[in-house]
Amino acid sequence: MLIPFLESDRLEAGCDEVGRGCLCGPVVAAAVILPCDFANELVNDSKKLTKSNRQTLVSEIKSAALAWAVAEASVEEIDTINILHASFLAMSRAVERLNTKPHHLLIDGNRFKSNLDIPYTCIIQGDGKFASIAAASILAKVYRDEMMEQYSQEYPGYGWETNVGYPTRVHREGILKMGLTPLHRKFFRHLPEQLVLDL
Repeated sequence: MLIPFLESDRLEAGCDEVGRGCLCGPVVAAAVILPCDFANELVNDSKKLTKSNRQTLVSEIKSAALAWAVAEASVEEIDTINILHASFLAMSRAVERLNTKPHHLLIDGNRFKSNLDIPYTCIIQGDGKFASIAAASILAKVYRDEMMEQYSQEYPGYGWETNVGYPTRVHREGILKMGLTPLHRKFFRHLPEQLVLDL
C-alpha cells in the first residue's frame, strides 16, 4: 500500500505527467487530491499496472478524489519551450483546473518550476511511493493512451494504438516509410543512425 500523504493536516495534490519520452503527441499531466483515509492496494505507478487495471482504477480514483484534473501541453509548446518545461506547464495547468485549491503539491520527479503560488515537494519515483501521485499518473496515462489510440486511426502505420507514441521499432519504421506527421515533435531525434543501419 502506498503512503496516503506527506502531512495529514493539509490538502495535498499529487501531480504527475505522461509522455515525456514519446516522439509525438502532447505531454499530459494530472493532479489529484485524495482524502487522507484513501486506501486501494491496486493504486501504484501506472507503468506497473495492466491496461485493464488502469482503466478500472480511473473511475475509482475519480469517485474517491476530493478533486482531480487532467491537462496537456501541445506539440507546438513542446517544440517551443522544450519537453521539460512543457511537462511543468501541463502539471501547472492540471493544478489550476482543480475545483479545490490544494495547500501543497507532491510532484513526481526531482524538479519543478511554476508560477503557481502553492508550495511543493519533489519526490523521486513518487508515483511508486505516494497514492496521490500514483493516482495522477494513472489518470494521465489512461487519458493520453486513449488519445493516441484515436490518433492512430487518423495516422495509421506508426503503431500508436499500442506504442502510444513511444520510440518503438514499429513507430520508427513508420517514420522511415511515411515521414513525420503534424503530431511529431520536430526537435526530437526520431531516427537514430543505428536503426537505419539495422533495417
